[in-house]
Amino acid sequence: MPPTASTAPASRRRNSSRGSSARRDDDAPLIPILARKVREVEAKAQRGKLGPTNRVKFQVIAFLVREERARVKADEAVPTAARAELLKRLDGVATILAKTAARDTSLIQLLEVDAATSPVAKRMRRDWLLESGAELPEDELIITDVAPVQTPVVPAALAERQVTPPQIDARRESNPFLAPDVTLRAPASTARRRLDSWELMGPLYKAFETGAGGATASMDLPPVPEFDRLSPKGLEIMPHQSRFLEAVRVGHRSFLLADEPGLGKTAESVLAASVADAYPLLAVVPNVVKMNWAREVERWTPQRRATVIHGDGDAVDAFADVFIVNYEVLDRHLSWLGSLGLKGMVVDEAHFIKNLTSQRSQNVLALGTRIREQVRNPLMLALTGTPLINDVEDFDAIWRFLGWTNGEKPGPELMAKLDATGFTPADKAFYPEARDAVISMGIVRRKKKDVAADLPDKLIADLPVELDDEYGRSIREAERELGERMAAKYRRIIEARGDKVLIGEADEDIVRLVAHGELEDSKAAGTGGDNVFTMVRKIGQAKALLSADYAVQLQRSVGKVVFFAKHIDVMDAAEAHFAASGLRTVSIRGDQSTPARQQAIDDFNGDPDVAIAVCSLTAAGVGLNMQAASNVVLAELSWTAAEQTQAIDRVHRIGQDEPVTAWRIIAAHTIDTKIAELIDSKQSLAARALDGAQVDPSSSDSVQLSALMHLLRQALGAV
Repeated sequence: MPPTASTAPASRRRNSSRGSSARRDDDAPLIPILARKVREVEAKAQRGKLGPTNRVKFQVIAFLVREERARVKADEAVPTAARAELLKRLDGVATILAKTAARDTSLIQLLEVDAATSPVAKRMRRDWLLESGAELPEDELIITDVAPVQTPVVPAALAERQVTPPQIDARRESNPFLAPDVTLRAPASTARRRLDSWELMGPLYKAFETGAGGATASMDLPPVPEFDRLSPKGLEIMPHQSRFLEAVRVGHRSFLLADEPGLGKTAESVLAASVADAYPLLAVVPNVVKMNWAREVERWTPQRRATVIHGDGDAVDAFADVFIVNYEVLDRHLSWLGSLGLKGMVVDEAHFIKNLTSQRSQNVLALGTRIREQVRNPLMLALTGTPLINDVEDFDAIWRFLGWTNGEKPGPELMAKLDATGFTPADKAFYPEARDAVISMGIVRRKKKDVAADLPDKLIADLPVELDDEYGRSIREAERELGERMAAKYRRIIEARGDKVLIGEADEDIVRLVAHGELEDSKAAGTGGDNVFTMVRKIGQAKALLSADYAVQLQRSVGKVVFFAKHIDVMDAAEAHFAASGLRTVSIRGDQSTPARQQAIDDFNGDPDVAIAVCSLTAAGVGLNMQAASNVVLAELSWTAAEQTQAIDRVHRIGQDEPVTAWRIIAAHTIDTKIAELIDSKQSLAARALDGAQVDPSSSDSVQLSALMHLLRQALGAV
């Protein structure tokens, strides 16, 4: 039912000694409140930050303008001139509402007289009327919440899109009944709390928006344990990761893990699932990091199996411990995931779900709700270095996913923490206390500079991506054909000297000879035909948007980013994506004049509005100082280790006060993967020759030759 004015006339305080303006306000003390509130909503709308709370404000203002207009017209005690002035002021509020709705047309439906409203809107209306001095009947003072209606995991609109991978049926047949969680029980009724009658979501957002005098938003974590009992052989978790995992070990289960990129959130999440025994675990992640998640599961928990869900999931391992799916295909897998008995869920780059009206957000929230219905205290992790992009209300969807709020009010655990403060939103002291209460629910935020002692001064992190579209498949087919072409030459040479070709074996001298001939032919052919150079270029083109999208995510988390590519068309595609994402960039290319290049560098280092520098690996790899950033994205791989090192060292240089992370985007299941390995081996060679490092000696062959030899061995089955 929409909020309505009391049928009994509300009393108004009057003071005859005031001036004419005060007398007008005494006749309608609600109008100044509405004028102030509508300006708040208008300001938010102008900045594109009209979140859920301000939408409720908009709705309540519209209701109260109508109610107040009717009251003023009917109040015979108000003089005619004063009535005309009051109605004019109400028209001013209504005009601002109309202009705001014209800017955001989704608000228009909230102007309908019969628009349904929530208990939050009713509480907001009640509080504003009380602030104006109105006396309300008892039935309007006490507002009860509507009983929640269980939302199905699969909305009707998506029912026809649902698929069930073949192996899922096999898993169900092997164990047709989910093990009941005997610890689940209906929540016990609780006594009415002091804050139950207050609208709290707005004040909670305000507590974070103002900072409330608080320090970094990070909960207290246990000290580093004396021994690392979690890392597999050959690996070691860092102290800041140990503290997070210790919190999981002692029983904490819901976290907004907001560490900056490069601090190991993925590894922490994988190990947290192991500590909490939260299997099966679902990880919902961006497409660009899907393969990396599978690799991290294998690396940090080798005793567990991960499966990546592509398309309709035909290749899904239904008996895996960790299911990894990207946002784009989640909608067709909701049905079976909702009935699998998941005991934990990770949402990577959780700011992707901030828009509650999007299907992506609704899918994630529906699955999160289903898990909490089926499992007591499941492991729920929201990972994002940028939980807030436009407005503090971007927290809304993440808090809902974690079960801290339902969007209209805090959940029972958070409500208990807020009630324990002893304050209400009317008290100034409420805001820092409320902020601390939310943080204690599980917000963990560390920056690189905070844990610099834990980190290497320079880290190269590989992000394998799956090129699973038609273009990616054509690249893999071209690689196979190139390998087969070289294999045919190899067989002819072997047979010409009277030897027999042995399956699974290869004569290394002949392999090198054939690969060398292919390399020379490729150099002579240039861009003609399918050769190692054209394939690498095609891989770069196929990775361009994935790499650019990752750079956008990274920039929103850490600020300035340097983006390196080898080919002009990859740089062009990236720059177009950055522009579409609203980011300012500078470009450093080989065809620039010296003054233009220096201006671009100065703008990147000195202008806070310049977000990304798009650089050519060959033209910008030497002689530049770009230490305003500490993160580098390598969209394409170089043919030499030195070129890669030079590119990273544009950022990793004297004056850099943060650890540097270089993110290499690598196309999985292509020659790209082998090239990355070869580059690393060449760096090991330099470390051995120049720095005295004890590393295995590597071949002196070029990366191109070694890559071709690898393709040939692969075709011969000798890898």
